[in-house]
Amino acid sequence: MKRYLSAVLALILVAVLGLTSCGASSGGLTGNYRDDTLAVVSAMRAAIDVTADSPDRAAIQQKVRQQMNDYASRYRRDDSLLKLQSYTTMRTALNGLAGHYSSYPNRPIPQKLKARLTQELNQVELALKRGG
Repeated sequence: MKRYLSAVLALILVAVLGLTSCGASSGGLTGNYRDDTLAVVSAMRAAIDVTADSPDRAAIQQKVRQQMNDYASRYRRDDSLLKLQSYTTMRTALNGLAGHYSSYPNRPIPQKLKARLTQELNQVELALKRGG
């Protein structure tokens, strides 16, 4: 009887832990591709526009890095998105900004990279408006 009771309790514990971790949204992402993409685009624009001497720079950079990681991990395995122009362009922009943060975490974003990222984010928004 004691063995049976401990097995039931272990099963309940596993079920509770599994259900609570599956229900939590990742980094504030909703699961709606369009809304999540626009939220990350907005965060990336804020990170691009922040000045080097801004006191919020580190917090903004940390927030956008977390959102980019959450976005990439949520949508990376969704094969239906691979043919969307908005997704492929968004991945290019994510990789560009993440590469800069990985290589030069304490330096401001160069003007050339800002211009490229701004153009790519504009393309993402335009593709989402068109439905792709």
